[in-house]
Amino acid sequence: MEEKKGGSGRRIGRRSLILGGAAAAVGTGAVLTRDELSRLWWQVPGVEKPRVAGAVDYRGARWVAASSANWRRADRPDDYTIDMVIIHVTQGSFDSAVRVFQDPGHGAASHYIVRKDGHVTQMIRELDVAYHAGNRGYNERSVGIEHEGFVDRPQDLTDAMYAASARLTAQICRRYAIPVDREHIIGHVEVPGTDHTDPGEHWDWDRYMKLVRQAATTATPA
Repeated sequence: MEEKKGGSGRRIGRRSLILGGAAAAVGTGAVLTRDELSRLWWQVPGVEKPRVAGAVDYRGARWVAASSANWRRADRPDDYTIDMVIIHVTQGSFDSAVRVFQDPGHGAASHYIVRKDGHVTQMIRELDVAYHAGNRGYNERSVGIEHEGFVDRPQDLTDAMYAASARLTAQICRRYAIPVDREHIIGHVEVPGTDHTDPGEHWDWDRYMKLVRQAATTATPA
């Protein structure tokens, strides 16, 4: 939004306009403190929150930035509710997935990649909309997690991968109050309009959901 000029010629920023409107909306019956106004400001949809370069949302994850062409800056969950986790399989190695997510011509990337050994890499902040689901609405409401391997190779889906991914998903569900069920934790194949088949027939959903539920009972804020 462009800044506007007041009657005196002084520029009025977006923050002043929104905070002024918020205070006016309260009416004469109450006075908001500066601290209350500050909290209200960061809850306004579309207003960008402070960012720290290289910060991760999941403790223990390594930050490797995806190309900015493969995601859209946002301020979730204030502008888009996050109520879903989408499970992917990379159809390639961990290194190849990182390379394509850093390629501006690829047009897609997920928030996280889980390696076979359980290592977690974050490439897009959960605040932002990753182009991972092939469906705009699902992109806006979800966090995407890739898993290293191929859908036709069950040996790629290791114990370490399942365990690490389950802990990650449990933390995401806790952070956004997402129900731990198959309506809210889904595979890429279940996204409407997609032509993908991952995570594939070898992905053990019963095992995975059990691990997520177990992790959710012991999860602490990331």
